[in-house]
Amino acid sequence: MQPAMMMFSSKYWARRGFSLDSALPEERPAGGGFTLNRSSSGKNEEKKGNKGNGKGESVSEGGKTAVVFSLKNEVGGLVKALRLFQEKHVSMVHIESRKSKRRNSEVEIFVDCDCSKKEFNELIQLLKFQTNIVSLNPPENIWTDEEGKAAFVSLDLDTDKCFAQVSPQSYTPVHSTHILSSTDLDCVPWFPRKISELDKCSQRVLMYGSELDADHPGFKDNVYRQRRKYFVDVAMSYKYGQPIPRVEYTAEEIKTWGVVFRELSKLYPTHACREYLKNFPLLTKYCGYREDNVPQLEDVSIFLKERSGFTVRPVAGYLSPRDFLAGLAYRVFHCTQYIRHGSDPLYTPEPDTCHELLGHVPLLADPKFAQFSQEIGLASLGASDEDVQKLATCYFFTIEFGLCKQEGQLRAYGAGLLSSIGELKHALSDKANVKTFDPKTTCLQECLITTFQEAYFVSESFEEAKEKMRDFAKSINRPFSVYFNPYTQSIEILKDTRSIENVVQDLRSDLNTVPG
Repeated sequence: MQPAMMMFSSKYWARRGFSLDSALPEERPAGGGFTLNRSSSGKNEEKKGNKGNGKGESVSEGGKTAVVFSLKNEVGGLVKALRLFQEKHVSMVHIESRKSKRRNSEVEIFVDCDCSKKEFNELIQLLKFQTNIVSLNPPENIWTDEEGKAAFVSLDLDTDKCFAQVSPQSYTPVHSTHILSSTDLDCVPWFPRKISELDKCSQRVLMYGSELDADHPGFKDNVYRQRRKYFVDVAMSYKYGQPIPRVEYTAEEIKTWGVVFRELSKLYPTHACREYLKNFPLLTKYCGYREDNVPQLEDVSIFLKERSGFTVRPVAGYLSPRDFLAGLAYRVFHCTQYIRHGSDPLYTPEPDTCHELLGHVPLLADPKFAQFSQEIGLASLGASDEDVQKLATCYFFTIEFGLCKQEGQLRAYGAGLLSSIGELKHALSDKANVKTFDPKTTCLQECLITTFQEAYFVSESFEEAKEKMRDFAKSINRPFSVYFNPYTQSIEILKDTRSIENVVQDLRSDLNTVPG
């Protein structure tokens, strides 16, 4: 079975909506640093009057000063250090980070402060117990590289790691203001900038819908084809913000759903991953997942919104990888409503609602899995056709056909497996060719449509697969980063230092809410 090309989906980054690639460290040349916009003339002039040469310098009785400290790039380190500023009532005016030039296992943190001399000295004494003090009142230019590129600094409150995205050398260097010109953006493939523009994506169905291939089980069934036309009309008429129309499924459709539901439910306890098994009973309770009832997309959408922030919307058939992934960037999953042909309930050449509801939805209810899906969607926005295809192939062998290890046993988390009785059994049998997931090689694997896959890829955990995909995303060439604004449900392009600084202001505000 070919799963939907409705494919791809730290508590902090999930809420803030940053793209997967914008939260990744870039390799830096030896001796290279990076900077954010620090062009405030008032701040610069004040700092010039305080410049010194090192550790033993005095600090003025009050006003702005700065410290550079290093710490191990490990969970908990950064938040613990920043809490000391809060405890000593030291205001953080500006924060930057970079890889340590002294130790690969450490990061260096620059903090521009506003406090009294007494508060600052007390802070330094506390910092010495948790970090290594590199410098007090460092020179203004030590965090600027030789080409003046800007970096997008990210503080991940889930992992405490500092990340930076620097404009690649192949693109316009960042100097005082603009990274991209309007001409640069004209060369970027179109993508939706606000959630309502997904209406355009959902209209661009590539195949199936009401037009069935000659080898489709329902090709010669006129009643089935008319029914399919009804579902196409529902999907094509749907607009963002509307409730999803409820469908009165026929007795034949409910019977087909029931066969699939019953047979798969027998396999889930021994074949599905624990995250799937945790959410499935909740779908039974809140969304009517039963053998004698086909769940309604509106109920499922409300449930997902409360669990992970995802929603679903109806779609008539196959979408291109680019259009489908664009939906995931907004935490929107394009979902079919039609049921496969009843002549062969255990087979479908296309994604149907059995595949969507039984394969995808239980894991989209998991916040970490949902975050992974959105990150891949964000990484695809404006990417080249070649890079989108690489993302799609990796997604195919993870979210659609992925395996993981739990309690020493192989378990399925791929939706294409979890909605196919035959392939679910096959993938976890001795007959399957199972390889270690590596995006660099997995992206070259052929995706099969009507037969079992020639290879399946296993990860030690969801977290491992996500980290590998994050690393792989660094190879995607894109002359900007994107930011999902969860309040306006829109995509902002980070194309100049002002837009980057605005995001950092939001980050600083959120950091101030961290309890002491």
